[in-house]
Amino acid sequence: MDLQQRINAFVKLGRFLNQFQNEEGIKDHNVESNDLFFDGFKHQMKLAQESNGWFTKSNIYFTLENWSNALTESNINNWLEKYQFNIENPQTVAIIMAGNIPLVGFHDFLSVLISGHKVLVKQSSNDKHLLPYLAKYLEVVEPEFKGKIQFTEEKLENFDAVIATGSDNTARYFEYYFKNKPSIIRKNRNSVAVLTGNETKEQLEALSDDIFRYYGLGCRNVSKLFVPKDYDFQALFKAVYKWNAIIHQTKYANNYDYNKAVYLMSEFNMLENGFLMIKEDESYASPIATLFYEYYSTTEDLKQKLETEKDKVQCVVANGFHNNEIEFGHTQNPALWDYADNVDTIEFLLTI
Repeated sequence: MDLQQRINAFVKLGRFLNQFQNEEGIKDHNVESNDLFFDGFKHQMKLAQESNGWFTKSNIYFTLENWSNALTESNINNWLEKYQFNIENPQTVAIIMAGNIPLVGFHDFLSVLISGHKVLVKQSSNDKHLLPYLAKYLEVVEPEFKGKIQFTEEKLENFDAVIATGSDNTARYFEYYFKNKPSIIRKNRNSVAVLTGNETKEQLEALSDDIFRYYGLGCRNVSKLFVPKDYDFQALFKAVYKWNAIIHQTKYANNYDYNKAVYLMSEFNMLENGFLMIKEDESYASPIATLFYEYYSTTEDLKQKLETEKDKVQCVVANGFHNNEIEFGHTQNPALWDYADNVDTIEFLLTI
């Protein structure tokens, strides 16, 4: 199977996913093998929602829309054009996936297969329904994928390299356990926003999407703000109000109530609006329903701080702060070439 065959298969998968961007799930009869998979995938989406309370319909639809938009032939070709694919001896690459947001490990899965290797997937129990079904679709539209995709719930065995995503604690275990294998080990990271006080209403409303999408559970969600001295949070509170209905989600509301009680009993100073708490804190990882903030004196000092602590930061959302910033509202719409932790997964896979 050559590279173009692999690209064609994922383009077909993108067209398949394009049908599932909203509750209607309008069936496209031009999609290959649709009669075999359309109704079954709707059932898998239902199972995903039932097994994980954070995987709401809107979050699953949002994920599928992003991947359907990404998996076009032009996007994939733009992503891969700088690489030389000449793998003569395909390896088996194990992927240990997180389960914080739907299909969170799909980019690693895609990267391994598109590069020409075989994949061995160990999923999180929190996200185990969607990807195996999509893998079956790939095997039908491109039969040469059969035998190259394997899922396991057991101990990982018979693999040549590994990509593992977890917490700082599990990363230490991964680093020890996989010390003799080529590896990418991902740890905790969080995203931040740099505000000046001059943001427009539209920018702050877009920032609210970066904060609340997936309930703030993703590493690309903004969990901390850097603001100038005497920053007025009222404009921000007004802008994020469009997400006020999030408090009606039971799991989110429970976290809000719990964390609010902890802060009040600890006599921490905080601001809150009924569905979000804002607390001054030097940490990057804020609890659900909480947004941390920290004051900065000058942008140059802040740039130095973020450079020093770059291993803790996934995305920086800003407007004119530095060259690698992300526009407000776009953290959860990464391109195929936006690699987690800035580690080029394809480059790694081409050298193992």
